[in-house]
Amino acid sequence: MPVPDSTTALRAERRGERRVLGLLLAVAVLAVVGFCVLGLKGNWEYALGVRARKIAAMVVVGYAIAFSSVLFQTVTNNRILTPSIMGFDSLFVLIQTLIVFLFGALVLTRLDGRLMFAVEVGAMVLFAGALYRWLFGRRSRDLYVLVLVGIIFGTLFASLSSFISRLIDPNEFVVLQDTYFASFNAVDTELLALSALLIVAVSGYGARLFRQLDVEALGRDYAVNLGVDHRAVVNRALIVIAVLVAVSTALVGPITFLGLLVANLARQLTGSVRHRVLVPAAALISVIALVGGQLVLEQLFGLDTTLSLVINFVGGAYFIALLIRESRR
Repeated sequence: MPVPDSTTALRAERRGERRVLGLLLAVAVLAVVGFCVLGLKGNWEYALGVRARKIAAMVVVGYAIAFSSVLFQTVTNNRILTPSIMGFDSLFVLIQTLIVFLFGALVLTRLDGRLMFAVEVGAMVLFAGALYRWLFGRRSRDLYVLVLVGIIFGTLFASLSSFISRLIDPNEFVVLQDTYFASFNAVDTELLALSALLIVAVSGYGARLFRQLDVEALGRDYAVNLGVDHRAVVNRALIVIAVLVAVSTALVGPITFLGLLVANLARQLTGSVRHRVLVPAAALISVIALVGGQLVLEQLFGLDTTLSLVINFVGGAYFIALLIRESRR
């Protein structure tokens, strides 16, 4: 039996990647169409408008989370880490908690959405920028120091939020609790358009790093020996990650385990290490998980629960399974 040469094997690998991407695209389109038309009643024009806005929010947020998670796992060379471990979600919750504690829940519900969006994105990007500059500024620090410091700050923010929430009136805490989980039901159209523009611009900049990140996936030493400017690539990738996570979190709220799920499923399904394959695959899986998950919850089970609760439950179980599998290696 003839042994296939490297060119033939490479072509077969590329065909396999395209086949997986095509299949994921078909499932994502089916999920979107199903979400649009199934159970449609009453004023179709109004209902379609509401559903289209919800789908657009899911696509924008799912794409941002998938993009940032794949890049973060590459620069940290770790498949169980996601950008949320750096404390972005905890900082978002702390901002909401402080507003309710200082000004009351009524101010939080009536605050201008654009102002709130700007404050949250600005705070998260400034936090990430200060962290990167502090740890990567003049002295050379290991990337894992950055991750550990991010975990410490995330724990600090979560502890502060928990402590402050105990001082808040129980009735106001009920209002505050709704902001702890991502919701696609009442996304502002203007903020959605602004977020989409920001995410497209930043991810376009990040896409220019794909070839260098393919080499970075081999490990720091291999990347340096192959001529990649490791520090510059990591810094640029971290900036892209910070903006994507900040914008998506400020738009709908935190979804902790979605990035972990989609990034790892994309690697398993495609079997590829190329970011021009991994990122689209992860983005399509993210759309399927969000749109398809919401479709199943609403139409099959008739549940009015938050999708992020289900994703966090499934993602948490997947995270434990990954930890067990990695510990056995």
